[in-house]
Amino acid sequence: MSGYPDKHSGHMSAYPPRRADAQLNRDRIVQKAREMVREPGELKLNAVAKACGIGQGTLYRHFPTREDLLAEVYRHEVDELVAAAPLLLARHQPVEALAAWFDRVAAYARVKRDVFAAVEAGTWRDLAAHSLGPIGEAVELLLSAGRAAGRIRPDAEARDVIVLISWLSRLDDAELDARGARLLAILVDGLRA
Repeated sequence: MSGYPDKHSGHMSAYPPRRADAQLNRDRIVQKAREMVREPGELKLNAVAKACGIGQGTLYRHFPTREDLLAEVYRHEVDELVAAAPLLLARHQPVEALAAWFDRVAAYARVKRDVFAAVEAGTWRDLAAHSLGPIGEAVELLLSAGRAAGRIRPDAEARDVIVLISWLSRLDDAELDARGARLLAILVDGLRA
C-alpha cells in the first residue's frame, strides 16, 4: 500500500501526517475521554469537547462517532501496555519486570471494562481480537526473559497468562482495588521457577 507512515502505529496511512496542533488536540481528546469513560453514565462527545476546551467540530474531525473515540481510547491503552514490557525488562530483572507490568495490567483492565461496556458487541469483539496478538507478544517477551534467566517456570505460556489476567476486567472498581494486586501477586508467584 502506498501512502504515509503513521508515526504512532507504524502502519501506512492514506492520509498525510497531522499538523502538530491537530495531533495535540487528538492526544488531549483521547486522554480526556480515557478519564471520563470511568464516570457513571454514557460518555458524551460534547462533554469531552468541552472538557478539552475545543469545539465539537474539532472533536468530530478526529472522531466522527462515540465508538470511534472509545476504540481509540482502548487502542491507546493497549499500545501503552505493550510498549511497557521491553522498557520494564531493560530496567528490572525478569520476574520484577513481569510484576511491574502486571501493575499496568490492572489499569488496562479498568479501561477495557469501561470501554467494552460502552460500545456495541461487534466493536468490542473487533477491539479484543486486535489487542490479543500485541498483548500476547508482550507477555511472551516477559516470560521468555524469565525462562532464559531460570526465574520463570519453563511450562508457562503467554496464552495461559492472558486467560488469567482477563478476569481482572470483569471485576468492579471496589473488587479490583481490594483484590487486584493480591491476585496478580499470586499469579507472579505461580509463574516462578
